Amino acid sequence: MIGVRTSWLAAAFGGGLLLAGCGQQPGAPAWKDFGGDAARGAVTIDRTACGACHEIPGIANATGLVGPPLKHFARRTVIAGMLPNTPPNLVDWIRYPQSVAPGNAMPNEGLTDAQSRDVAAYLYTLK
Repeated sequence: MIGVRTSWLAAAFGGGLLLAGCGQQPGAPAWKDFGGDAARGAVTIDRTACGACHEIPGIANATGLVGPPLKHFARRTVIAGMLPNTPPNLVDWIRYPQSVAPGNAMPNEGLTDAQSRDVAAYLYTLK
């Protein structure tokens, strides 16, 4: 019985590791307009220094290594390793990351709903 249990645990753990690496999926659905402006989002990203923690294509000096790189963000299936990558989830994550996942490394920046939508719109350009 121990061998079966050990094999099952090893398979479950190994499968979990494989799933943990799944953050992007080529051909994920394109996002529809949800009220954000990507150009304003780029400005907000720059002004709030998101690039101090993230590598963000198209944003000058956005070379941070604390948070994940955001290349191909629009193709990702999950946000923060746990939320389906949908515009409402992304806006909530950007605006209230500590409420969504208390204790994570991303700080609440005090962005408005409009600013959060703009940042999300920019991130969805990163295909």
